[in-house]
Amino acid sequence: MSITSAIVLFAVIWFMVLFVLLPVGLSTQGDEGRVLKGTHAGSPARTDMWRKARQVTVISVVLWALIAGVIQFGGISVRDIDWFQRMDPVPAAGETDG
Repeated sequence: MSITSAIVLFAVIWFMVLFVLLPVGLSTQGDEGRVLKGTHAGSPARTDMWRKARQVTVISVVLWALIAGVIQFGGISVRDIDWFQRMDPVPAAGETDG
Protein backbone atom coordinates (compact mmCIF):
# COMPACT_ATOMS: atom_id res chain seq x y z
CA MET A 1 0.00 0.00 0.00
CA SER A 2 1.39 3.38 -0.95
CA ILE A 3 1.51 6.34 1.44
CA THR A 4 -1.28 8.05 -0.50
CA SER A 5 -3.51 4.99 -0.17
CA ALA A 6 -2.78 4.82 3.55
CA ILE A 7 -3.69 8.49 4.04
CA VAL A 8 -6.90 8.17 2.03
CA LEU A 9 -7.86 5.02 3.95
CA PHE A 10 -7.27 6.83 7.25
CA ALA A 11 -9.33 9.85 6.14
CA VAL A 12 -12.25 7.67 5.08
CA ILE A 13 -12.15 5.72 8.35
CA TRP A 14 -11.82 8.95 10.39
CA PHE A 15 -14.88 10.57 8.83
CA MET A 16 -16.95 7.38 9.07
CA VAL A 17 -16.12 7.08 12.78
CA LEU A 18 -16.86 10.79 13.26
CA PHE A 19 -20.35 10.47 11.76
CA VAL A 20 -21.03 7.40 13.90
CA LEU A 21 -19.86 9.06 17.13
CA LEU A 22 -21.38 12.52 16.63
CA PRO A 23 -24.76 11.65 18.17
CA VAL A 24 -23.25 9.56 20.99
CA GLY A 25 -23.60 11.41 24.28
CA LEU A 26 -25.40 14.35 22.66
CA SER A 27 -27.38 16.54 25.03
CA THR A 28 -29.76 18.91 23.25
CA GLN A 29 -30.99 22.27 24.41
CA GLY A 30 -34.50 20.83 24.58
CA ASP A 31 -33.29 18.01 26.85
CA GLU A 32 -31.77 20.50 29.27
CA GLY A 33 -34.70 22.91 29.09
CA ARG A 34 -32.56 25.89 28.06
CA VAL A 35 -33.38 26.76 24.45
CA LEU A 36 -31.53 29.87 23.31
CA LYS A 37 -33.53 32.38 21.29
CA GLY A 38 -33.06 31.80 17.57
CA THR A 39 -31.94 28.19 17.90
CA HIS A 40 -33.77 24.90 17.49
CA ALA A 41 -34.55 22.76 20.53
CA GLY A 42 -32.59 19.95 18.90
CA SER A 43 -29.40 22.01 18.82
CA PRO A 44 -26.56 20.74 21.01
CA ALA A 45 -26.41 22.29 24.46
CA ARG A 46 -22.63 21.90 24.69
CA THR A 47 -20.10 21.26 21.98
CA ASP A 48 -16.86 19.71 23.08
CA MET A 49 -15.55 18.93 19.61
CA TRP A 50 -11.92 18.63 20.74
CA ARG A 51 -12.85 15.75 23.04
CA LYS A 52 -14.93 14.15 20.29
CA ALA A 53 -12.07 14.61 17.79
CA ARG A 54 -9.63 12.89 20.16
CA GLN A 55 -12.02 9.96 20.62
CA VAL A 56 -12.54 9.67 16.87
CA THR A 57 -8.80 9.81 16.21
CA VAL A 58 -7.95 7.10 18.74
CA ILE A 59 -10.65 4.76 17.42
CA SER A 60 -9.66 5.53 13.81
CA VAL A 61 -5.98 4.77 14.43
CA VAL A 62 -6.87 1.36 15.87
CA LEU A 63 -9.25 0.53 13.01
CA TRP A 64 -6.78 1.83 10.43
CA ALA A 65 -3.97 -0.31 11.86
CA LEU A 66 -6.15 -3.41 11.69
CA ILE A 67 -7.42 -2.76 8.17
CA ALA A 68 -4.03 -1.65 6.81
CA GLY A 69 -2.41 -4.73 8.35
CA VAL A 70 -4.90 -7.02 6.66
CA ILE A 71 -4.37 -5.23 3.34
CA GLN A 72 -0.58 -5.12 3.66
CA PHE A 73 -0.01 -8.69 4.76
CA GLY A 74 -2.67 -10.32 2.60
CA GLY A 75 -4.94 -11.73 5.28
CA ILE A 76 -7.94 -11.30 3.01
CA SER A 77 -7.83 -11.32 -0.77
CA VAL A 78 -10.43 -10.47 -3.38
CA ARG A 79 -10.99 -14.17 -3.99
CA ASP A 80 -12.02 -14.63 -0.34
CA ILE A 81 -15.05 -12.42 -0.88
CA ASP A 82 -16.04 -13.81 -4.29
CA TRP A 83 -19.28 -15.31 -3.00
CA PHE A 84 -20.85 -15.83 -6.43
CA GLN A 85 -17.82 -17.57 -8.00
CA ARG A 86 -17.48 -14.99 -10.77
CA MET A 87 -13.66 -15.02 -10.85
CA ASP A 88 -11.71 -17.55 -12.90
CA PRO A 89 -10.14 -20.32 -10.85
CA VAL A 90 -6.51 -19.93 -9.86
CA PRO A 91 -4.35 -22.08 -12.17
CA ALA A 92 -2.27 -24.72 -10.42
CA ALA A 93 1.51 -24.38 -10.38
CA GLY A 94 3.01 -25.28 -13.74
CA GLU A 95 -0.26 -24.97 -15.69
CA THR A 96 -0.54 -22.50 -18.53
CA ASP A 97 -3.53 -21.00 -20.28
CA GLY A 98 -3.53 -22.58 -23.62
